[in-house]
Amino acid sequence: MEAAVGTTTSVPRDARSAALIGARIDRLPESPTIWRQIILLALAGIFEVYDLAQTAYVPVGLVRDGIFADADKAVFGLSGQATFAAATFLGLFIGATAFGSVADRFGRRPVFVWALVGYSIATLAMALQVSALGIYACRLFAGIGLGVELVTIDAYLIEIVPKHIRGKAAAIVHSISYLAIPLLAFLAYLLIPIDPLDVAGWRWLVLIGSTGAIAIWWLRRGLPESPRWLAERGDIEEAERILGSLETKIEAETGRALPAPQISIVGIGRQGTFAEIWQPAYRSRTVMLMVFNFCQTIGFYGFTNWLPALLAAQGHSIAKSLLYSAAIAVSFPLWPLLWSFTIADRFERKWQIVVASGVTVVLGLLFAFQSRPELLILLGILITGANTLMSFAYHPYQAELYPTPIRARAVGFVYSFSRLSTIFTSFMIAFCLQHFGTVGVFVLISLSMLVVMLSIGIFGPLTRGRSLEDIAHEAIGRLSPREKT
Repeated sequence: MEAAVGTTTSVPRDARSAALIGARIDRLPESPTIWRQIILLALAGIFEVYDLAQTAYVPVGLVRDGIFADADKAVFGLSGQATFAAATFLGLFIGATAFGSVADRFGRRPVFVWALVGYSIATLAMALQVSALGIYACRLFAGIGLGVELVTIDAYLIEIVPKHIRGKAAAIVHSISYLAIPLLAFLAYLLIPIDPLDVAGWRWLVLIGSTGAIAIWWLRRGLPESPRWLAERGDIEEAERILGSLETKIEAETGRALPAPQISIVGIGRQGTFAEIWQPAYRSRTVMLMVFNFCQTIGFYGFTNWLPALLAAQGHSIAKSLLYSAAIAVSFPLWPLLWSFTIADRFERKWQIVVASGVTVVLGLLFAFQSRPELLILLGILITGANTLMSFAYHPYQAELYPTPIRARAVGFVYSFSRLSTIFTSFMIAFCLQHFGTVGVFVLISLSMLVVMLSIGIFGPLTRGRSLEDIAHEAIGRLSPREKT
């Protein structure tokens, strides 16, 4: 093992070994091996985003198929689309809160591998349903699998990539994952109106997502466990084996020896608990991210998942609404790709979130007062750019703010507030659209994004270019002597 350079303290050997594992990861250069791991994560993300985007397009097919025909009386007098979305995000909420700690206890790899299998089974079952209640139940279970998957991937990604490319890696993952949105939009435009082989178009959309997820599950089985997680759990030998293999491959690819790792912070090797996110060191971060996640979802999904309905409310036919939505959706994977090579790791993530939220406010209000197709598409593309900037910035940002032993459960808890928000947002958007039109929807979105700007802008710590251990230790360093005891 290479000698560590940096701060030395009297700590247990396993704790220093765990700190050294993190330092060795952070000094790795970009290489094909690292990007291969990132891309395998991103490929699974395609079907996660595909599933989330179904809330915008599948209900159109369900209405056409007669399952949501009595839309205003679907459940408790609420619309079929709102209930469909609410069932999805209730599942995501349960998955993130009830099972988010599983990845901290049993490891990142087994959770993100098998959660995808559970999602695929539930989605396959949905394609066979003939009633609205059956569809809602399947969406609930699919959402649970997806909720576990999403928070685990966020934790895993920032643990396996070096600190100098965390933003770029997150942007590339989002760029590849967002390929699902134009894919689904155009499939919906092509399949929903014609029912190929006398099978409803929406069933084809769901089947494609289920079978594709299984294919990606097969490809992704080769991803290793997070060395950082293994080291924090005390399994230094296995962490050394995985990281040593990775280092050997990278040295062969780059043709030069790796630099010596720099240990700046030595943590305490331990297992975390849920109560730790409420301890003084992390309490303010937890509250900030709860507020942020609750409000950001209103802005992101209020536009993305309701885009066809928003266009239809402005007087466009279902066919044209789907076509315009598909045209806007093409930009989803392109924006993160642009951000990855321009601003991803050049500016603080907190300021990326703040600026993106402000841009969404301005462009959203302009969108609400437009009816010309070319301007709607242009503004929709620009709003998409702002939304994707906020999204790829906040996913690694919130995972960076907690130490490895509690990262997955902490991210799962705060992220669950975005899922909880979406349960209510589905009905709030439906209510605003029915009673106040598109303008009412974007006023709601604007207010929520203003809260996002204030919460992150005022209370968010800086993370760019810093080790995960340093970011976590900073929270402890700011405590008063009394709070540390």
